[in-house]
Amino acid sequence: MNTAELLIEAYSRVPDEVERVLDGLTAEELLRRPDADANSIAWLVWHLARGQDSQVSAVAGTEQSWVSDGWVDRFALDLPALSTGYGHSRDDVAKVRAGADDLTGYLRDVHRRTCEYLATLAEEDLDRVVDESWQPPVTLGVRLVSVVADDLQHLGQASYVKGLVLRARESR
Repeated sequence: MNTAELLIEAYSRVPDEVERVLDGLTAEELLRRPDADANSIAWLVWHLARGQDSQVSAVAGTEQSWVSDGWVDRFALDLPALSTGYGHSRDDVAKVRAGADDLTGYLRDVHRRTCEYLATLAEEDLDRVVDESWQPPVTLGVRLVSVVADDLQHLGQASYVKGLVLRARESR
């Protein structure tokens, strides 16, 4: 297995697990938040897809799927068009109202594009500096690992919130 194949394997875990998390939840449950300052499952999944789309398209030199494939219009969020969720307030989080089909569709689209890009990479590409605003500067390899790590963290958070939602459902 080469590095590109390893990265594809890591990134491929995300959409399958997201679908598992979303399975069986109602539209209302996707929007439920443990408290007013917490994130909903819909927001967490949207944010992990937006983060991957934004960051991978930047290093690949391509337009974000969010824009080029029309997801920004389909979601029709009352947020700036290129918002990824970074720095969102509690009110911003509440604006992300999306159903499971749109969330998984967008993530699958982003995943497809990510894997297409990853498949083009050679070992030496991973040492290319992609962000000089950090010390040490960030290489492509570090950025790609950072993105998938962030996705997995948000996926774990969504899974935890689902557990709270199901627990509340059972107690009714």
